Amino acid sequence: MQKKTDKYYPDIMLFLLAIPIIAGINYYLTYSGIRLNWFLALTFAIDTVQGYMAWWIVRWLIKWLDKVKPYQQGVGKRIVTQVLVTLVAGLSLLAITTELVSWIARGKPANLSFYTVDLVIIAIWFFVINGVYIFLHYYHEWKSLAQQRQQAATLLEAGLFVQKGRADLKLPYSEIAGCYVEGDYVMVTNKEGNRYFVDQPLDKLDAVLPPDLFFRMNRQYIVHIQMVTGFRRSENGKIVVLLLQHSMLPQEITVSRVKAPAFKVWFRPQV
Repeated sequence: MQKKTDKYYPDIMLFLLAIPIIAGINYYLTYSGIRLNWFLALTFAIDTVQGYMAWWIVRWLIKWLDKVKPYQQGVGKRIVTQVLVTLVAGLSLLAITTELVSWIARGKPANLSFYTVDLVIIAIWFFVINGVYIFLHYYHEWKSLAQQRQQAATLLEAGLFVQKGRADLKLPYSEIAGCYVEGDYVMVTNKEGNRYFVDQPLDKLDAVLPPDLFFRMNRQYIVHIQMVTGFRRSENGKIVVLLLQHSMLPQEITVSRVKAPAFKVWFRPQV
């Protein structure tokens, strides 16, 4: 079964149903005086099987292009390449299989009209199929972006429960500057420099805080990504993380050689 996580979902079910319909339309446009007999059933079945084969090659080529020439490398070039490659491959397959069937069934090559009429009509359908896959790609991109925005909004609404005197408060993640160890206590500070007590060790906070927003710098500090301005390389593979000026956090925190690669991926994930 095709997974809904596939960005081209539900293309398989769509074309399994659509190709017989396309074969029927092609048959109607190509032939006149159609009669319901065994010959019609046989030729329609052959056309449908050829259609499935051509579509499957087109689908495979599109998925292959997603790996070797993704849309991010240039939308125009990708679309032109996709259309040309799938058109040539699909029409070549149909031409070869049609010639084989003609020689087996009639002992002679296919009629010239197959190349001047049939393949022209089929070529138009290849443009339609490519249009469907291009639409599905951008629909998936739009849906993924919408989900990311929803997740971001959810994170902004969520927060960490902290204590201020006798009051238990919910501090939104977006307002937290960082968490740190102070003596025997774990403190949380917001961007304004206010301090709050949290009755959890730093290890547990590290496990519950959203990893996209917070990073465990060392044994003493967890910092929100909005507080980080950059980093510089230090000796022995270590890095020094640079923070915005804050009354409760240092402006520089050293990150070990072991954790440095993870920090770089977290801070600049697109690199």
